[in-house]
Amino acid sequence: MHDVERTANLLGAASLALTDLSLSAATQARRLSTSSAAALVSLAAHPGLSVSELGRRVKLSQPAAARMVDSLETAGLVAKVPSSVNRRWVTVRPTRLGSALARQLLTGRNTPLVGVVSKLDESDQQTLAGLLEKLLAHVYAEVGEGQRICRLCDRKSCTRSAPCPVGECERAEET
Repeated sequence: MHDVERTANLLGAASLALTDLSLSAATQARRLSTSSAAALVSLAAHPGLSVSELGRRVKLSQPAAARMVDSLETAGLVAKVPSSVNRRWVTVRPTRLGSALARQLLTGRNTPLVGVVSKLDESDQQTLAGLLEKLLAHVYAEVGEGQRICRLCDRKSCTRSAPCPVGECERAEET
């Protein structure tokens, strides 16, 4: 019988090690917090989010999200724009500098991950991709927040050769 606890432990160790590798490279670019990095990447993919929605996606309270946005605005990485729905509300958009930094963050995140996956032969890479798609579908069923799961995703590379498994789960849920 397979030892599922050992496999889960191996997955946990690999997940943390890969997270450390990818986030340290990504956030060292400008000494950003993980939340700020995720916010910039999220805004590059979805400009015009409210402060509250941005906070939800990076798992910050509204006051903490507001402080983070203020800090990013002071650094010239985002701009607050009055909402077209209600002038008292603001939306957040990345500046040109913020968009460029989001691309750098994704490159910093992806480079070590590509290096690790490249150590596997092509057959193992395909097997891993299939398993990760299944795991992400199960994670989505538990978490139910695609934008939270994909807050640091490189959307272009994710959808280059197949549909995003998280996006497919969201679309299936809508129908």
